[in-house]
Amino acid sequence: MKKYIYSVCFSFVLAAFTLFVVLDTFVISRPMEYVQEQINTSMFSSNKNASKSDSVVSSEKNTNNSSSAVSETATENAVTDQSEETSTETAAEKSQTSDKSISTDGAELIGEYQNDQASIKLYKYYYENTTVYAADIIVTSSEYIKTAFANDYYGKNVTAKTSAMAQQNNAILAINGDYYGARESGYVIRNGVVFRDVSDGQDLMCVYADGTMKIVNSDSQSAQSLVEQGVWQAFCFGPALVQNSQVDVAVNAEVGKAMASNPRTAIGMVDSCHYVFVVSDGRTSASKGLSLYQLGAFMQNIGVETAYNLDGGGSSTLYFNGEIINYPTTSGRSMKERGVSDIVYISR
Repeated sequence: MKKYIYSVCFSFVLAAFTLFVVLDTFVISRPMEYVQEQINTSMFSSNKNASKSDSVVSSEKNTNNSSSAVSETATENAVTDQSEETSTETAAEKSQTSDKSISTDGAELIGEYQNDQASIKLYKYYYENTTVYAADIIVTSSEYIKTAFANDYYGKNVTAKTSAMAQQNNAILAINGDYYGARESGYVIRNGVVFRDVSDGQDLMCVYADGTMKIVNSDSQSAQSLVEQGVWQAFCFGPALVQNSQVDVAVNAEVGKAMASNPRTAIGMVDSCHYVFVVSDGRTSASKGLSLYQLGAFMQNIGVETAYNLDGGGSSTLYFNGEIINYPTTSGRSMKERGVSDIVYISR
């Protein structure tokens, strides 16, 4: 009799433990208070000051050694004027003078928006039997590539729909992020603030204050050191898709146990302060979906220098000007947004 009692008790304890692990991993939320105003923009002012200082030094080297204090003051004033003139250049003017543009062969322009900080053109492609959307974005500073947490909280299993977060943050354009809350490791750097400094040993996509994007291995340095180097945003889903304008993902690569063809979300850089947000449909009769390699090839084809894979599948959502543009789905049978931990967005 005791034998059966022990077996029943053991089975009960095992079942309870298994249930707890499942709930703790996928259901129970653990919000940690996050103030939306907790944004570290000091790296942008530091960059401007450094840039101004370098220009002053360069100007002084080109003057005679006998320059007086008056000439030095004049030089500083000239540099200040030049810096102010550069900072007032609008995104539209910046886009007109940009040396690089994405390829829009066979694409349909389905939306446009611009303000003084950002210029956005939204294109619809059909690639590898899949509808793919690409937002061509030029900003005056990477400061305008922003991120937000679900319900304004950083934590585990805290989720909200991409569209809801976009509306809450007055976004004109938004995509789902890296779903950091489903994992307990991987750096989380958002708006210049470190929220998680636990490396998962994988490659990060870092957006720097100087407008560039780089792939960085998280084991190589701490999250705080990355912020000190000017990292404004860092994403830890992966993998890297394109580096140095070359596809950087294996033909048969896949995320975990995901299907080979999926809805996808990716972010990429064409040039400094020139980015693309890409979302593909998938799992439907109209759109098969893309493999990671196909996604990398698409990014390379449109002219992206660096690209990185974000959370995909049912999470993949593109929001623009008050509407969901793509067809978010988990099963393929119905359109339904999945709650996610975070978004990447451009505000109005």
